[in-house]
Amino acid sequence: MKPSSSELVILKHLWACGAQSVGEIHTAIKDGLGWSRSSSRKTIERMVEKGLLSVREEHGLNIYRAKAKKIPTLAGLIQSFAADVLALDGPLPVSNLVKSQLLSDEELAELDAVLKDAADTDDDTQDGEE
Repeated sequence: MKPSSSELVILKHLWACGAQSVGEIHTAIKDGLGWSRSSSRKTIERMVEKGLLSVREEHGLNIYRAKAKKIPTLAGLIQSFAADVLALDGPLPVSNLVKSQLLSDEELAELDAVLKDAADTDDDTQDGEE
């Protein structure tokens, strides 16, 4: 499932900080999104329903964790952007992301491998259709 731009803000926060309560998530994202606490809570609950987040109760408090894995989620968004926005046939080169504050060197290498594998799979599928 592809997250919306506001859902991606929440996912990026949880990928960086780990599991948190609604209050902690809201405090971290409220300035960037201009949301009320209830808007954050509703979005987080929808993300649980969509399978993007998981929830567990801890000491009477719901704690949320990113269920969507970082690299596959980002790879899907990058592939969609490359195809839908840039009309590229192949993957967007990961070298364009080297200065990303979201990805470590290891994660960049993993993302590159995922994107190349997806491109190879697409090539194999297209070759088989002829």
